[in-house]
Amino acid sequence: MSEYKSLGLKVGLEVHQQINTPIKLFCECPTSLEEDNQAMIERYLKPVVSELGQVDVAAFFEWEKGKKIVYEVPGRSSCLVECDEEPPHPINIDAIKLGLAMTLAFNGEPIDEIFVMRKTVIDGSNTSGFQRTAIVGLGGHIKDIEGEISIQTIAIEEDAGRKLEDAPEYVKYNLDRLGIPLIEISTGPDIRSPEQAKRVALTIGQMLRLTGKVKRGLGTIRQDLNVSINGGVKTEIKGVQELDLIPKIIENEAKRQVELLKIKDELNSRITKEEFLRRALEMDLTKLFISSKSRLVQSELRKGGKVMGVLAPGFKGILGRQLMPNRRFGTEISDYVKALAGLGGIFHSDELPNYGITEEEVRDVEKELGLKENDGFVIVVGPEERIRKALQVIKDRLAQAFDGVPKETRSANEDGTSKFMRPQPGSARMYPETDVPSILSRELLDEAKKIMPPTPEEKLKILMSIGLNEELAKQILNSPRLDFFETLVQKYSNVPPTVIATTLENTLKYVKSQGGNVDKISDEDIETLIASLSEGSISKDSLSQILLEYCAPNSSSDLKSIISKYTTMSDEEIVKIVKEVIVRYREEVKEKREKAFSLLMGRVMEKVRGKAEGKKVAEIIRQVMKEELG
Repeated sequence: MSEYKSLGLKVGLEVHQQINTPIKLFCECPTSLEEDNQAMIERYLKPVVSELGQVDVAAFFEWEKGKKIVYEVPGRSSCLVECDEEPPHPINIDAIKLGLAMTLAFNGEPIDEIFVMRKTVIDGSNTSGFQRTAIVGLGGHIKDIEGEISIQTIAIEEDAGRKLEDAPEYVKYNLDRLGIPLIEISTGPDIRSPEQAKRVALTIGQMLRLTGKVKRGLGTIRQDLNVSINGGVKTEIKGVQELDLIPKIIENEAKRQVELLKIKDELNSRITKEEFLRRALEMDLTKLFISSKSRLVQSELRKGGKVMGVLAPGFKGILGRQLMPNRRFGTEISDYVKALAGLGGIFHSDELPNYGITEEEVRDVEKELGLKENDGFVIVVGPEERIRKALQVIKDRLAQAFDGVPKETRSANEDGTSKFMRPQPGSARMYPETDVPSILSRELLDEAKKIMPPTPEEKLKILMSIGLNEELAKQILNSPRLDFFETLVQKYSNVPPTVIATTLENTLKYVKSQGGNVDKISDEDIETLIASLSEGSISKDSLSQILLEYCAPNSSSDLKSIISKYTTMSDEEIVKIVKEVIVRYREEVKEKREKAFSLLMGRVMEKVRGKAEGKKVAEIIRQVMKEELG
């Protein structure tokens, strides 16, 4: 903690959670994903000058890629609203109520009159070129052991299209997800440690789940992080889906900014930015690589491509500097080239000779570019038009290094690192949505209060009051299946809540640990099991075996047929088996008498496991032993 305090670490969270309403935010289409499509739309999106006479830098960046946007239009989950061929319908009131409920739960102030705004975004994720969003609450706070965290805004907005493919020439989306209601909860930059960020995200997620009004599953909740340190800049990292990754991503971003600030100081001690810009010449190096043994180089040359390079004055040893695990400064440059020029990557002097490029070729490049002490170089291979663009991108990113940490939006990687996504958008990119009427919140507050969630502490007490021990209650409280658990408890009142909770939290983990494909298990499957338990047709001891068989590799059996194999035995059937076992071990039973119970229990359970509960079997064995032994 002291380390991050000395760095001046500041973190803000933006939690985006899909709301589980029957219809979308601005039309009556269902909020479900589907693969059947009825049409395709192709478009090019273009930024325009705002009322302030400015073009948003992030929008301009996306437009510069020159990509065609392809949309798959599903038959049920979209309409003309998603295609941007019809004005939006009035906003989904149920979504607004949830936003107001969460505002009240965090002690914030509801907005008196709620207006829908348009937020510029032309990466293709929305057919209109903007996202509709409505701020419903301001202020509020979250309590944490390291201090109070402020809530800045709570908003209701439409989710983006579902990206299917990102190719060099086009990007493809499905419109089924576009328009699903999202709630966005944004904290102030009050978080001071990576672990605190995880706790705050967990608390917000818990509070949302406690409403019973949000979706669950992969992709239904996403966290964006805003991270900065002293001397750095606020950097937005988008698309964090796993809570456990939050601390690692923050740690790595802090490291990255520390290293970039060190690079800034080192560069400015070697050379001025003005001298760098004067000397950073571009040159066609194709002739040096005509006979190169590099497969990548030869592949591009055979297609008519070229090899070009740019001198990087002052960058010797810096291009290969590690910023975070497995990501170097050269990787940052490569990310820019991939995003802006559509080329696969770069070679730089700190990593050569390598990749089939020889030491002799490196010396030839150094001579051709006129390298001096502390100079480096970057090489790009590909079509000339893209290379020209890439070289300008490279020079711009190298020049930014003299100023420290660039303002950019990054995307989270699965290993806890991040990569460049686009420049940060401008601040003036929101405009009134004139097609959707405003809403007076006071008319909805009474209904919003009815769906206000309890605090996690209050909910923990409620869960323990229905029979769960503290450990199991905490597991359910943190589980995405909390609402499903409560539905099953209410619907199958004769099944102990402990059994339902254990099935959801522990049995599924056990099945996965044994190699079972738990992704195959749906909510409907779990309810089928609990319903069978409620009817008395199976015992709770059979649940793990049923699921193991159902989830076994290459298993094609349906769940109901497997359940039928584990139908609960009658008392008469168990008594018959017990007597057969006693006959088989009669001498040992006569000798040990009551001490033979464990032997009998083990042998009987081998025959009835999964078809009778252990408690019931034990009772019957004791009764039969009493009758047989007197």
